[in-house]
Amino acid sequence: MWNIKRLVLIVVCVSTLLDGGTVGGSADTAESGRASRTLRSMARVYMAYGDYAKARPLVEQALSLARTKKTSDAELCSCLIDTAWLYMNQGMLTDAENMCRQGLELQQKVYYKEHPYIAYTLRTLSSIYQAQSRYREAKPVLDRALAIMLKSHQANDPLVAPFQVDTAKLLVAQGDFAEAETYYLGALEIINNSYGPEHPYTAGVLGDLARLYTLQQRYLEAESLINRTLAVQGKIYGADNHLLVPAWVTMAKICQAKKDYDQAERLLRKALAAVENKRGASHPLTGKVLNALGELYVVSARYAEAESVCQKAVEVLETSLGTDNDYTAMAFNNLARLYIQQGKYPQARALCQKALNTLQNIFGRNHPNIADVLDTMAQLYQKTANLREVAKLGQHIEEINASKQVAYGPILRPIE
Repeated sequence: MWNIKRLVLIVVCVSTLLDGGTVGGSADTAESGRASRTLRSMARVYMAYGDYAKARPLVEQALSLARTKKTSDAELCSCLIDTAWLYMNQGMLTDAENMCRQGLELQQKVYYKEHPYIAYTLRTLSSIYQAQSRYREAKPVLDRALAIMLKSHQANDPLVAPFQVDTAKLLVAQGDFAEAETYYLGALEIINNSYGPEHPYTAGVLGDLARLYTLQQRYLEAESLINRTLAVQGKIYGADNHLLVPAWVTMAKICQAKKDYDQAERLLRKALAAVENKRGASHPLTGKVLNALGELYVVSARYAEAESVCQKAVEVLETSLGTDNDYTAMAFNNLARLYIQQGKYPQARALCQKALNTLQNIFGRNHPNIADVLDTMAQLYQKTANLREVAKLGQHIEEINASKQVAYGPILRPIE
């Protein structure tokens, strides 16, 4: 695998160096542009394998070169947007948004209003908003990006499919599962026809759909899909590669539902080790895997182990994503459930209220994750014999389930 990676890196670099560079302008401008593109090409190889730490100095050097030397505005746009993408994946969301906005502003001057490049940048901006739990801002940006693509491409064009997949992910985060499935299935048909069932992109979207089915408690369908994902990704990346983390987490959720807690723990521990090794102990992805592991320990009544894991998940997510993020809110909820079992009712009540306030600010009143927090609060009130509150919370939960036309468990956004 790594020999192939090095070969790809060499080929990309050589082809970039042989490129004629910027059309028009001085020789210095052309030379600076070639150097910047070479650095970005090298960085993109690393990013394709999730090696963001190795990619970062290359991307930042390319951006510095584009800013201090006279490169074309188009090259500077590319540098800004590549940096935004890198920062997003490293969890540096404020910096990512700043870079993306700068790139978009310049891009709109370089290209015509509905150029596909602008659509791709809007897609990146929407992804940053989603990571920040800014869904109300993410949706119109992504809708605009898809509309731009459809101006110059057919709906079944493989270049349109990633926009449909991102729309599905956004719908899942917002709790609109039925519409999300429609988008996933439509995109999958295009992707499978274009790239084939053994392509890593096909496998990745199958994994996304498997996660959706897991949230809908359609475990047999989810397991079938995630096994296909793992088979393809393992063959391409290696059986222990960190890029398999989202699939491992989904499989762990399925094992947890089947009460195969030992296998679920093995998968989550494997995912945690891979993420910490590749992205560090303070990365948001580390916090998300910790949260999944803490939930497993609570469900399996391993409360002593759950406490340190749940507290660590809260700490990492609060630090990396802030308190106004839905991932952080669900980490509060997991810790609250643990505190209820430990008889720490005041602490549990405070955490539930923080989680509820956050989720209502993000989603409004009837998001499925709110039902999960309300269920935790109902457990708390049962322990304290406040049956009137239990009844009120139960009614609200039923309203949420009815509005979504199905009863849900906790909804956590994709771990990626």
